[in-house]
Amino acid sequence: MTNAPKEAEKAIGLEEIHTERQEPPKGQKTFTVEEAVETIGFGRFHIALFLIMGSTGVAEAMEIMLIAVVSPLIRCEWQLQDWQVALVTTMVFFGYMVFSIALGLLADRYGRWKILLLSFLWAAYFSLLTSFAPSYIWFVFLRALVGGGVSGHAQGLIIKTEFLPTKYRGYMLPLSQVFWLAGSLLIIGLASVVNPTIGWRWLIRIASIPGILLILVFKFIPESARYNVSTGNTAAALATLQRIAEMNGAVMPDGVLREPAKESRGRFKDLIHPKYLRTTLQIWIIWLGIAFAYYGVILASAELLERDLVCGSMAPPVHDASDGSEESRSPCHCHLFGPAAYQTMIISTVGEIALNPLNILGINLLGRRLSLCITMGCTALFFLLLNICTSSTGMIGFLFMLRALVSANFNTIYIYTAEVYPTTMRALGMGTSGSLCRVGAMVAPFISQVLMSASFIGALCLFSSVCVVCAVSALTLPIETKGRALQ
Repeated sequence: MTNAPKEAEKAIGLEEIHTERQEPPKGQKTFTVEEAVETIGFGRFHIALFLIMGSTGVAEAMEIMLIAVVSPLIRCEWQLQDWQVALVTTMVFFGYMVFSIALGLLADRYGRWKILLLSFLWAAYFSLLTSFAPSYIWFVFLRALVGGGVSGHAQGLIIKTEFLPTKYRGYMLPLSQVFWLAGSLLIIGLASVVNPTIGWRWLIRIASIPGILLILVFKFIPESARYNVSTGNTAAALATLQRIAEMNGAVMPDGVLREPAKESRGRFKDLIHPKYLRTTLQIWIIWLGIAFAYYGVILASAELLERDLVCGSMAPPVHDASDGSEESRSPCHCHLFGPAAYQTMIISTVGEIALNPLNILGINLLGRRLSLCITMGCTALFFLLLNICTSSTGMIGFLFMLRALVSANFNTIYIYTAEVYPTTMRALGMGTSGSLCRVGAMVAPFISQVLMSASFIGALCLFSSVCVVCAVSALTLPIETKGRALQ
C-alpha cells in the first residue's frame, strides 16, 4: 500500500500494470470495484470526468449537426437533387453504423480509453480532409468516414457510467446533454457567420478544432477500473481507485480488491443469450426509433426553413430580406439560410435542455421504463401537432417541444442501455445499439428531405407511428435499472 501513489500515477498515465492472478487468503476481507466506487462516492474526480468526457458531446454534436447547416450550400454548389442531399446524411450514419459495432467489440477487448482516443484521431483527420473535397462523391465518402470515427465517442459515456456511484448516474448522465446542446449551438452560430463570408469549407475546418483539443486532455482520464478488473489487471484497477479516493478526499474499503472469475468479453452471442434476448431486441427497436425521430426533427426543421413548407404545401422560396449577400440572391434552385433561419434553428435547439429537469426527475422517480414511455408518447403527439396551420412563432414552439422531447428520449435510453448490460459486454451492447440507432438515422433524411416534400402529413404520421411503437416497447422492457448496481 505504500506504493499506492506511484501506482496511481501509472494508472492515470495509462500504463498497464499486469500481475499474476492471486487468490486472497481464506478469511481475508475483500471488496469489488462496485463496492469501492460506492464507498469513495462523488467528488472532484467525477467533476473532472464529467467535464472532459462530457465535452466529447461538443465535438460529436458539431460533426453530426454540420450537415444540417452545410446542406443548402452544397445543394447549390453541386446542383444536387433532394435524394442526393439526403444521401450525405445517410452515408454519415452508415459509417457510424458499421464502425459502431467494430469499435464496441474492440473496446470490450482492448479498453474503452484506447478506442475513444483512436476515434477522435480518426474523426478529426477525415473531417479536415472533407473540407478539401473536390466533388460531391468525395464529400459523401469522407463524411462517411467521419461518421465512423464519431461512433467511438460513445466510449466516453461508458467510462463515465462505470465510474459514477449508482445514485448519481440518473442525475449526472442526463446533464451531459448540456454539452451536446453547446456543440449544436456553436455550429449553428459559426455557420451564420462563416458560411456567408468565407464559406462552408472553412466551417468544417473550424468545427474540427474542439475534437483536436480534447485529444490533448484525455491523458488525465484513466482506463475504466471495471474494465481492468474484468481482464485480470487488478493492480491497475486498484491504483486507479486509490487515485480517485485521494482526489475525492475519501477512503478505500478495507480488504483486498477481488478479481472475478475470468470471462469471455465482447461476444455478440452474449447479447442474444436467453437472459438478455428480449431486452436486447426491444432496446434495438427503441434506439432505432429514437434516432429516426431525433434526426427527423433536425432535418425537418432545416427543410421547413429552407423551403418554407407551410401547412403541407410547397411555398415559393422567400429569401430573408435582411440578408443582402450575393449567396442569398443566388440563381441556384436552393434557398440559402438567412439570419432569421439561423435564429429559428438556435431557438429550437435550446429546446434540447428545456425538459432536462423534468427528465431527470422522471428517470429517478418513475424509473427508466415509464419515463421513456411517457416522453416517446408525447413525441408522437407533437409530430402530429406540427401539421397544424399556425404562425411562424407557433411552428417554432412545436419544433422547440419536439427537440426537448427527442433529447429526453436519448438521455433515458443511453442510461438504460449502459446500466442493463454487465461490464464484459457493456461496450458491445452500446455499440450494437448505436448501430441500430444509425439505421433509423439513415432512413430519416429520406423521410424529412424527400417524402416530406411530396406528402407533409404522410411524413409526420410515419414519424408519429414509430414513436408509438417505441413507447410500447419501453413500457414492456423486462428489466428496470433504477437504483440497480452495475453488473
